[in-house]
Amino acid sequence: MKAFSALFVYSLLSFLRTSTTLDTITPSQSIRDGETLVSADGSFELGFFSPDSSKSRYVGIWFVVSNDTVVWVANRETPLENLDGVFKVTNKGILVLLDSTNTTIWSSNASRTAGNSINNPTARLLDSGNLVVKYGNTESLLWQSFDYPSDTLLPEMKIGWDLVSGLDRNLTSWKGAEDPAQSEISEGLVRGGLPQLVDMEGDNIKGGGGETKSCLITNDQRLLKGLNQSQI
Repeated sequence: MKAFSALFVYSLLSFLRTSTTLDTITPSQSIRDGETLVSADGSFELGFFSPDSSKSRYVGIWFVVSNDTVVWVANRETPLENLDGVFKVTNKGILVLLDSTNTTIWSSNASRTAGNSINNPTARLLDSGNLVVKYGNTESLLWQSFDYPSDTLLPEMKIGWDLVSGLDRNLTSWKGAEDPAQSEISEGLVRGGLPQLVDMEGDNIKGGGGETKSCLITNDQRLLKGLNQSQI
């Protein structure tokens, strides 16, 4: 009987965790250290993490089946040094990461949202791994993480120059296993003539001109993993 009761309680708790899993937040909600967003299909998760043996805290997106495979990091250059971070979307449709003193450590700083409040902005983690900010229930995007890639290229993500927004999307490797800050190693498309995917070290082209050797695609994980410094 005790075994049955324990199993029932465990099942109930598992059900409650599953039923309250969120993929979306509004300005009245936030994500604190230890809480996460999970995409509707259960593929991706967003939350706070510490890479490898580092004690610094970052907000990132990773595969649920492999939570050590981080595909995007928000505050790459500005880590938190405690567990008091808060991640939220403001009434202006801007994502912000706040520390214990309510100081903004990182923000999406979407230029289109500067000024007035937005009608019911929401931040949602999509099944593609893309974190998007939208006008309420519409499909109009204010901002998306796919426009600011880290070191990983996912399906539906694009790299290269966007003539409309002016964004130049590149993959940039981490400085090290414990430091997701941008290194000098990057990968992107060069403009002029035929587009070419090239590896860069600073401003110097190190390789490319066609199919790049530093990318690996796996259909099972839906992952196109970008650069490691040792690959160039």
